[in-house]
Amino acid sequence: MDNAIQSHLDSGVAAPDVIAYTSSISIEARKRSQQRRSTSVQWIRKTHGWFGLWGAILGLIFGTAGIWLNHRAVLKMPMAQQRINAQLALPEPAPATAEEMAAWLQEALGQSGPPNSTRTEPAKPVAWTEKGKRASAVDAADTAAPAKPLMQPERWIFNFGGPDAIVQADYWRGNRSVGVTTTSNGFVATLANLHKGVGMPVAWILLVDTLAGSLIFLSISGVALWMLTHRRRRVGLVIFGTSVALTLGLVVAQL
Repeated sequence: MDNAIQSHLDSGVAAPDVIAYTSSISIEARKRSQQRRSTSVQWIRKTHGWFGLWGAILGLIFGTAGIWLNHRAVLKMPMAQQRINAQLALPEPAPATAEEMAAWLQEALGQSGPPNSTRTEPAKPVAWTEKGKRASAVDAADTAAPAKPLMQPERWIFNFGGPDAIVQADYWRGNRSVGVTTTSNGFVATLANLHKGVGMPVAWILLVDTLAGSLIFLSISGVALWMLTHRRRRVGLVIFGTSVALTLGLVVAQL
């Protein structure tokens, strides 16, 4: 723009014409800047709306369950849980591995799929022998052959079902039966399990991940929209800064 003005001055153009020329360039630059700003605002606003629509139902579920979980001691909403304990006799021969046991339990319990989770606890000394180990250390040193500690057998735990009904099978290796606990949940308990992902497949976990990503985008795009569409930015920065300070303060105070 400086070169264009200089060329006009060298050519003998009058000063008012130069001022008009520079003013027109400045106006056009402002228009292009406003157009880019308007395009950005429109894109962010539309994308913000689509992301909000995608996470609307999940946000409703998680918001309702989150309020109850945060205030369950005060609200005291009925969980309506029913728990049934039973013993299931093992076949002959008994399953030799946790994988074989899982397959047999799926058929015996009439489950539509494999267990949601399987936990194996290795054999270990029982708790009371560990507590008494120090007390008997001197006596064990006086004997020629110290007694072998009493061992707790290996334990297999299998979890079947979904958020409305959970079936847990507990097996101590060497037993001839499996302990089965069936928990039937009411509406509130089912909602809480959906929130925590209890008994839900990987697809649900991935779906919830998309909600988490949507919340991240909505937070960033919401701040961007405020900055681009409001002139009173100082008020927004004060509100945002207060929110950040309050959140960090409460977190740090509990660490």
